[in-house]
Amino acid sequence: METASSTTADSLLRAEVQFGETAFTRKKKRTEFIAKWIFFAMAMAMVVPLVTILVYLVVKAWPVLGIEFLLDVPRKGMTEGGIWPAFVGTLYLVFISLAVAAPIGVLAAIYLNEYASDNWFNRLINLAVINLAGVPSIVHALFGLGAFVYAARFGTSVLSASLTLAIMTLPVIIASTREALASVPMAFREACWNVGATRWQTIKSVVLPNSISGILTGIILQVSRAAGETAPIMFTGAVFYKAVERGNLFPYFLDDQCMALSMHLFTISTQVPNVKEALPYATAVVLLGSVLLVNATSIAFRVWLRNRKKW
Repeated sequence: METASSTTADSLLRAEVQFGETAFTRKKKRTEFIAKWIFFAMAMAMVVPLVTILVYLVVKAWPVLGIEFLLDVPRKGMTEGGIWPAFVGTLYLVFISLAVAAPIGVLAAIYLNEYASDNWFNRLINLAVINLAGVPSIVHALFGLGAFVYAARFGTSVLSASLTLAIMTLPVIIASTREALASVPMAFREACWNVGATRWQTIKSVVLPNSISGILTGIILQVSRAAGETAPIMFTGAVFYKAVERGNLFPYFLDDQCMALSMHLFTISTQVPNVKEALPYATAVVLLGSVLLVNATSIAFRVWLRNRKKW
């Protein structure tokens, strides 16, 4: 019995040595642990400053922050009051620019991804789209000034500023839409073609429904860029001050100049003396809050659309 027990113990000891954790395995686990915490530190290096900035802005803006600040109009030379004209002007600029850029961008991306052949002309178009996406906003401002204000004779107006923002956001919409279209497997298209569907029927019934979440996300995320730009609208349509009645949802016409949050923030921070300390911070909070709200809505909408996918 003692011999059998000794044999069993020896067998278990050999199995533990053979299948147990080796020095190489321990080294890999240690490396994985270190890498995980390095990546976590990198993520926190991005998140913590953002949260700190937001908290700092909210604390500074708290004395005037509220619904009254949003709905009120600037008073006493913009040293007091609210931001209603600038808030409404920003909505005008953003939604008119997206109404122009989104259909053109989506249709252009459909052509480039689904119809265009691989030749020098289409490669040149792709290169132009990529390069335009990286052009500084001040260059777009000068283009809008020459093309829309002077050449098209729209003057400095809501229309000129919106079209300039549309030109600025168009390349990114095209690029994001192409990525969404390319994510649909080619097998889906081939299955439709094999049963006799035309290319457009395939795009309309299969490709677009399965890529709509990515397309809409790319479009909606451009709101943050359009809302935060100052240079393009400063040259083409934004104005220092515009008298608007409180609560008026449609205070501007297309040929009018308008106020905007980004321009208003720059103005009261650098050009207007004796402004309450909390006013610029409250304006920044409203601008950031609007952008974050739109981005959060786009993310939720994207998740809802992805959950409806069948593949």
